[in-house]
Amino acid sequence: MKPKLRKLSAVSGRDFQQRRIGLRSIIIGFIFSIILVAIGAKAVYLQVFCGPWLSQKAADQYEKAFISPGKRGIIYDANHREIAVSIDVTSIAAHPKNISEPGAAAKLIVRALKIDGRSLYRKLNSKKRSFVWVKRHVTPREAERVKNLNLKGIDFIPENKRFYPNKTLAAQVLGFSGIDGYGLEGIEFYYNNYLERGADKLTVLKDAFGRGFNGGKTEAGDFGGNNLILTIDRTIQYIAESALEEAVDRFSAKSGIAIVMATKTGAILAMAHYPFFNPNTFRNFKQEVWRNRAIADQFEPGSTMKIFSAAAALESGKCTQDTIFYCENGAYRIGKNIVHDTRPHGWMSLEQIVKYSSNIGMVKVGETIGPDLLYKTLSDFGFGKKSGIDCPGETAGSMAPYKRWSEIDAGAISFGQGISVSALQLITATCAIANKGILMKPYIVQAIMDQNGRLIKNSGRCEVRRVVSVQTARTLKKIMESVTNDGGTGVNAALEAYSVCGKTGTAQKIDEKGTYAKDKYIASFVGFAPSQNPEIAVLVVIDEPVQEYLGSIVAAPTFKKIAVETLNYMNLPATNNGSRVNRRAGLNRFNGAGEIERSVNAYHFSKASA
Repeated sequence: MKPKLRKLSAVSGRDFQQRRIGLRSIIIGFIFSIILVAIGAKAVYLQVFCGPWLSQKAADQYEKAFISPGKRGIIYDANHREIAVSIDVTSIAAHPKNISEPGAAAKLIVRALKIDGRSLYRKLNSKKRSFVWVKRHVTPREAERVKNLNLKGIDFIPENKRFYPNKTLAAQVLGFSGIDGYGLEGIEFYYNNYLERGADKLTVLKDAFGRGFNGGKTEAGDFGGNNLILTIDRTIQYIAESALEEAVDRFSAKSGIAIVMATKTGAILAMAHYPFFNPNTFRNFKQEVWRNRAIADQFEPGSTMKIFSAAAALESGKCTQDTIFYCENGAYRIGKNIVHDTRPHGWMSLEQIVKYSSNIGMVKVGETIGPDLLYKTLSDFGFGKKSGIDCPGETAGSMAPYKRWSEIDAGAISFGQGISVSALQLITATCAIANKGILMKPYIVQAIMDQNGRLIKNSGRCEVRRVVSVQTARTLKKIMESVTNDGGTGVNAALEAYSVCGKTGTAQKIDEKGTYAKDKYIASFVGFAPSQNPEIAVLVVIDEPVQEYLGSIVAAPTFKKIAVETLNYMNLPATNNGSRVNRRAGLNRFNGAGEIERSVNAYHFSKASA
């Protein structure tokens, strides 16, 4: 019996051991199954429910997105010649977290770019910022120097930069754009929403060391801005700027403005300012030079206002061009004030009062028609109101309601003191006389086109209102033409080949104390040509000329220079019976229109910061 019991006992022990091993395997298998199920569930959760979030987290590690403004539209002159374009440039950026030795990196970059080392070191050493700009809009040579350094964490971002190929030409009209491509002054600012169309989202791919690869990717889309076509003619603009610069320098004046306008449409053909500035490097110039003073600044017009006072007299029916007034032999008392003429005059007709520019005579004219009618006529001509031109910063000028005028105010306003106007208002009102009494709205952009050449917006001739009758306008032309004939104050503005209508102006400036300065004047001349069928009006305003200050001496010759060269460039036939000129090649000192066009380029490309 004992051997059999031992045998059964051994068998029972082996079964128990096998059962134990099996149970352990089941338990371990169950545990692993649970783990695998948990891993699978977690994987499904991460892939299905957290996939987008994890993808974004991963992309954040190797993708950097930059918003680059779309390329601004081109600005063309009236003949579709480019005067403002956008060019491709490179900007240099850095990822501070990927730069191990910011001090050493800063020294190398400073040596390559010639920038402030302390500022750069602070940027590169900032561990809180993931992206900083090193230098925007670098030159190709600068970009190449930095690339050759092979620094980790340094990035090269493609951008656009505004460029003005003619440099100082029409700078105050065009304005400029900032480093981020947003218009800051002039047309660039006023039409920014048209020029700046959309933004370009650039994605740059990075490896573990912060180095770019695959060149990045750009979101699809049309990011180009619309193009502007101006009424400004680049050649006429050059003619005006050249003549204006010569006049300001000759008389050591503070500044000058010249405007050329198409009399029948109100289109601005040229709007010149001196001193110049270069919009490519606008930060190198004082802000006061950036301003379009022809639109934004106001001044007392002086005797140029007499043509509009004469218009009020003619329109009232109380005067004709032959109505005579006694001019008091040079001195006329109004209350406590005495009005003077530059020389004594006796009896003079209305035409003679304008021709010889008698202040006393014009005061007598104003007394005849009354302040209410004078105010209404000046207001109809646009004084004291904004014209609505498509440029920023326009002033309305200053003209108090006639009920607030004193007796001396009415007299002073009739000859151009006590009222303030802008250069734009003055030439626009003059064009109304040339345009048979109809006031036109001035404009400077004639069309807006998209990138494919489709017309988006069109501007053109826009009548504001009739100011005076056709007969009054015709009479005013005769009176203004007499100003440029022998004996008139505007004889220095007369042209050999074309008849000219115009008026001189000389006004004292008001000083800081609110009184008229004895040695500060504004000299001006405004007129149009040819007299019978006017095509252009020209205004010249010279601020604070030295030694000579009369409009007849300072501004009239500049008008003459601008008018004759512009009329010849426009190929208009001569109207006077004297010696005829070679119409197209009449620009003697430029040897024809082709030569003046070459002069435009040579002049502006040689003066980087005039």
